[in-house]
Amino acid sequence: MTTLADFTLPLIDGKDQSLSAYAGKLVLVVNVASKCGLTPQYQGLEALYRQYKDQGLVVLGFPCNQFAGQEPGTAAEIAQFCSLTYDVTFPIFARLDVNGDKAHPLYQWLKASAPGLLGSEAIKWNFTKFLVGRDGLVIERFAPTTEPAEIAPEIEKRL
Repeated sequence: MTTLADFTLPLIDGKDQSLSAYAGKLVLVVNVASKCGLTPQYQGLEALYRQYKDQGLVVLGFPCNQFAGQEPGTAAEIAQFCSLTYDVTFPIFARLDVNGDKAHPLYQWLKASAPGLLGSEAIKWNFTKFLVGRDGLVIERFAPTTEPAEIAPEIEKRL
């Protein structure tokens, strides 16, 4: 059976990161973008991370440019934006595709594990969120418009 720990992806600085490093933690996986109407959710994601990281929550951000070209920057530009604009301290990975023929295997697995509305596997927009349990299996998928604070009760139940 596939779990989150089976994947290795490059961080925004290009260094490979095995997601097995997050084994035993509750993980919120989010496809992010810097130039989206939902970009202010970075603030809420960072707040969740800071509030619950000592209890075992990790937020993982995966920049994606597949939605109206809203993540066009270089890795350095994305990292600088996250740091300077939202003081992001949770891990940000290298840009990847979440849909289509070039969708990263991580996102193929996430979508198959927790389909969206009416069983659709496609990611509809930036800031789609997946909550992954301490066992590495997907618990739930949240819509892009779901504010991070709205997920806090689900996080608290599982910490």
